[in-house]
Amino acid sequence: MHPFSFASARLICFLCYALLVVGSQARADTIVLKNGRRIAALSVREEGDKVVYETSAGELSLPKSIVDHIEKGGAVPMGDSPAAAAASLAITPPAMEAASGGSEIENGVVHDGAVDREFIAKLEVAAKGSGGSANMKAALAHHAAAQFELSRGDMEHALADERTALTFAPEEPALLMNVAYLHLRRSEYKQSLDYLDRARRVAPDNPDVAKLAGWAYYGLNKMDQAVAEWKRALALRPDPEVQTALDKAQRDKQEEESYKENESAHFTLRYSGSAEPALARDVLHTLEAHFAAIESELNFTPPDSIGVVLYTQQAFADITRAPGWVGALNDGRIRVPVQGLTAVNPELSRVLKHELTHSFVGQKTRGHAPTWIQEGLAQWMEGKRSGDNAEVLAQVYKDGHAPSLAGLEGSWMGLPSDAAGYAYAWALANIEYIVQTDGMGDIERMLDRIGSGGSTEAALREVLHGNYDDLMQSTAEYLKKTYGH
Repeated sequence: MHPFSFASARLICFLCYALLVVGSQARADTIVLKNGRRIAALSVREEGDKVVYETSAGELSLPKSIVDHIEKGGAVPMGDSPAAAAASLAITPPAMEAASGGSEIENGVVHDGAVDREFIAKLEVAAKGSGGSANMKAALAHHAAAQFELSRGDMEHALADERTALTFAPEEPALLMNVAYLHLRRSEYKQSLDYLDRARRVAPDNPDVAKLAGWAYYGLNKMDQAVAEWKRALALRPDPEVQTALDKAQRDKQEEESYKENESAHFTLRYSGSAEPALARDVLHTLEAHFAAIESELNFTPPDSIGVVLYTQQAFADITRAPGWVGALNDGRIRVPVQGLTAVNPELSRVLKHELTHSFVGQKTRGHAPTWIQEGLAQWMEGKRSGDNAEVLAQVYKDGHAPSLAGLEGSWMGLPSDAAGYAYAWALANIEYIVQTDGMGDIERMLDRIGSGGSTEAALREVLHGNYDDLMQSTAEYLKKTYGH
C-alpha cells in the first residue's frame, strides 16, 4: 500500500490506539463515519457535540458532525477489512477423509510437540513391496507430519512431507490438492495447477479442485478462468470462502472488461480505455527500470509476470474497497489510480516503485513477510527517509510508549489514517536502521529465511543476532544519533 503523507506532530495522540487496531478482534460497538470509515471500540456514547468511545488505552472522542451512525455490539474484526480478507484469499486447505486407523497413525506421528520420524520410517518399511493399505498408512503418516509442520509455519518441510506422501498414494485426490494448496500458499501458481490437473483427472467433480484452481488462476491474473472455476465450485457445493473470492474477482472482471492491455518483459498492464496509451507505455517503461533496480538490490527475480491495473480514482475506490488513506494497492496485482495524468511524473514513479517492491517481497517470501517489513522496505526503495519523524519516534521510545514490532506484523487495512501514518513511520525507521548499519544484504538474508517458513523474529535472531526489542532499541538510538540536533 502507498499511504498519504504522515504529519509527525499528530503522532503521539494515536500511539496506543494504533496497537488496538492491529491484529485483534473483540466484541465491540462500531462508529461509522460519514466518509465510510469504521472505528471499532469497546463501548460508545454521545456527549454533547462529541462521540466518546472507550478503548483499552482509555477514552478517545470524535466530533459528532463527522459521524454517520453507531452500530451496537457484534464481533468486529479490527485488523482486516473485508477487502483485505478477500485480497489475501483466506482459503483453507481441503480436508482429508478419515481412514481406518487414521487417528492412530496421527497420534503415532505427532506427539510430545514433535514429529516422530522413527515411527514414519517403520511404516515406510512396511509399505515397501506390500502396496495397498500399507502404502496408504505411510502416505497418511507423511500427511499428518505435513499438517503439523504447516500449523507451525514450516512451509518447506510441510511441502516435502506432502510430496513424499504422494509417492505412496499418487492417485489420492486429497494429497494432490494439499500439495497444490501449499504451492498456492507459496505463490507458486503454475506448480499448483499441475497438481490440480492431476487431481481433476481422478476426481472431476470435487469442488475443492475448482476452489483451489480459481485461486491459482487469480494469482496468475487470469480473471476469466478464476471466475469460471469459482462458479463451478459453488455449483458443486456452497462455500462462503469461495463466494467472497468470486465477488472480488467479478468486481475486477466487470471493471476491466472495457480495459485495454499492454505487455512488457515482466508486466501485464490493463488500463481504462479513457486513459492515454502514451501513459500506459510510460508506466511500463518506468516499471521495467524499477524492476532492474530492485532486482539488483534484493538479488532476486520474481518468476511470474506481475499484473498492473491503472484506474480512474472512483474505479480504484470501488474495486479495492480500501480505506481513504490508501493511495495505491498491491493485492497480487499493482493497482494505481492515474486519473488526469498523461505521463509518469515523479510522484507516480515513486508510487510504482513502492508497489513493485511489494511484488518482489511477496514472491521472495512466498507471501510471509510481515506488514512492517513490506511497508518499511517499500518506502525505503521509493526513496523515503526518517528525517521528518525521527525526533518524535526517538522521544516516544525514550518515554516507553513504543510497541513491539510484533504488533505491526498483521494487516493495517483497518487502521485510521493517523494510526496508519504512525505504523508507516516505525516500519521505515527500522528498515532504514538495518540497511544503513549493515547493508541490503541483511534484508535479503532475512527475507530468504522468512520465505523458507521461519518466523520474522527468528530471522532477526539469525541475521541480526537480536530480537524485536533489540531492534527497536537500536533503531531509536540510530534515529537520535543520525537526526538529532
